[in-house]
Amino acid sequence: MKLTHIDIISIPVSDTTVSKLFYTEKLGFETLRDLAMGPDQRWIQLGIPGAATSISLVTWFDAMPPGSIQGLLLQTDDIEGMHAALSGHGILMSDIKDEPWGRYSTFHDPDNNGWVLSQPP
Repeated sequence: MKLTHIDIISIPVSDTTVSKLFYTEKLGFETLRDLAMGPDQRWIQLGIPGAATSISLVTWFDAMPPGSIQGLLLQTDDIEGMHAALSGHGILMSDIKDEPWGRYSTFHDPDNNGWVLSQPP
């Protein structure tokens, strides 16, 4: 018996519809599930095509207010191309920085959850 991977990461948001559009239309995530969860909630699970880990847009965790997630890494093999593409979709990207561990740029979703776009060396 062993653990195999991280399955779902909860991303706290204030408006699931706005956030779903950001992650699908601007970042290129695909909708894995969008289901009613009682009268006032939705289970929205999104993923990067081909990736094992997905995200869920959540509004129900009191200890996770919208914008409280910071530092999640998205990896690319072409940071300059991806930086240009995301900027072209209206995402405010930081300048690309070089570090011994790779190159990176940061950005935020509509609720100010912080993401890092990373390219390994």
